[in-house]
Amino acid sequence: MRLSPVRSMEMSQEKPIIEACQTAPDLTVSDLKNPQWNRAEPVHIDRYWSGEVAPAGRHAEVRILWSSRVLHVRFVCPQAEPLVVSVPPEIARKAMGLWDRDVCEIFLAPDEALVERYFEFEAAPNGEWFDVAIHWTAEKRESDWKFQSHMTTAAQIEKDRVTIAMRIPWNHSIHEPQTNERWRVNLFRCVGSDPTRGYLAWQPTHTPEANFHVPHVFGWLVFK
Repeated sequence: MRLSPVRSMEMSQEKPIIEACQTAPDLTVSDLKNPQWNRAEPVHIDRYWSGEVAPAGRHAEVRILWSSRVLHVRFVCPQAEPLVVSVPPEIARKAMGLWDRDVCEIFLAPDEALVERYFEFEAAPNGEWFDVAIHWTAEKRESDWKFQSHMTTAAQIEKDRVTIAMRIPWNHSIHEPQTNERWRVNLFRCVGSDPTRGYLAWQPTHTPEANFHVPHVFGWLVFK
């Protein structure tokens, strides 16, 4: 799909845009410091779902790359508080309930005309992961818990920082994009424990309570 100048102008007026940079060498998921990451646009998650500015120690920087085989997503997060993770981690299968612990997330809707059908991908500092296909309606949210994206994850925990990466392959559910194709997207970070647990969103959902599943606020992901 190619964008005309008119459509590009309309898109920029509608929602914020993230440009995913194409990389010729396909990275491994554990290649967290490859120079290719420096080519990607840094995207900052610095607000709670409500729109309120979050403390700097809870922010996240996200960079997105893509190749002919996969989507690469890397979160770099300050870690100013104790980690909330499972011990020992469960990495052999998707970790149900991962959203209740420290986690970074990306929601993707590959069909711009059907933003209500999207995919949720999560990765934690201890290597746990989760994926699900979702159909959202005003009445209910249908979740395909058996969905298998074959995503892989990697993470590095440092003194005051956590780096988390996802490698999401193109498949029959998530097609390989064409240059300048655009998808809908949102990015999130969950951090800390109750009663001060934080739910951060790149595009805040402005719901009465913390809720990431508001597809109409998703921004744009453009494959450059």
